[in-house]
Amino acid sequence: MVESSDPALPELAAALAPHTGTAQVIGLTGSPGVGKSTTTTELVRSLRAQRKRVGVLAVDPSSPFTGGAILGDRVRMQDHATDPGVYIRSMSSRGQLGGLAAATPQAVRVLEGAGCEVILVETVGVGQAEVEIASLADTTVVVLAPGLGDAIQAAKAGILEVGDLFVVNKADRAGADATYHDIQGMIGLADRAAGQWRPKVVRAIASRGEGIDEILAAIDQHHDWLVRHDELRRRREARAAAEIEAIVLAALRERLPAAVADQLPAVIAGTHDPYAAAAAILAELGLTTHMS
Repeated sequence: MVESSDPALPELAAALAPHTGTAQVIGLTGSPGVGKSTTTTELVRSLRAQRKRVGVLAVDPSSPFTGGAILGDRVRMQDHATDPGVYIRSMSSRGQLGGLAAATPQAVRVLEGAGCEVILVETVGVGQAEVEIASLADTTVVVLAPGLGDAIQAAKAGILEVGDLFVVNKADRAGADATYHDIQGMIGLADRAAGQWRPKVVRAIASRGEGIDEILAAIDQHHDWLVRHDELRRRREARAAAEIEAIVLAALRERLPAAVADQLPAVIAGTHDPYAAAAAILAELGLTTHMS
């Protein structure tokens, strides 16, 4: 219903609202091939060992030609497919920039309402556009791997600013120590106010389940810091504001084409300029602006 924008969605959202806002939302991001899905699978295994109900939203890239997506994460996470305490959903990004699908925020609310205590959101591996996850997650985990130039890419993409935890996966490979120290050095050079969270860097070999407990421990440390500094409330307020804005803009986009079409003849004839046309549309919608 969320993904197809079902007309009954507002009613569903109202019913879910009293049961939302309690889940820990963890975002995982990183370049293709670094082992995000393997890391996610092992995190689910450890969380289930703690008897926590887990939801996974795996956002896969969609084809710009067909609009389809491989949605391969459910294939990779077969270990948890029959576990009633785990729900895995692959979603297509459908051309949405920033590594997330447009429906992801509402999908998080649905999983919260269903009783998931931890929700893992694994984003598409799109590299430099993949910072939107920071606005959705309580804790953003950036997964890196040696030999892929990740340290430099992270600096270029601005991921250093949004990552709360960096995982150097495939730490048994050559170059892992260099990647670890590169990231540590870049974090050390960043301007950081007193008391601000300093991102942690953890080594892991997800394919062997090594380092997963350390990742979860670092996530818990970050969550405690968020609570102590009232940052968790601030992040969730920002998330709610972004959701409301997206819903309002989507409703406006539905009405906009017809309103714009009505103004086109006057603009083309030169009797109206684009600013006046925009002001007329806003006035028709009951909105005012400095343009009018």
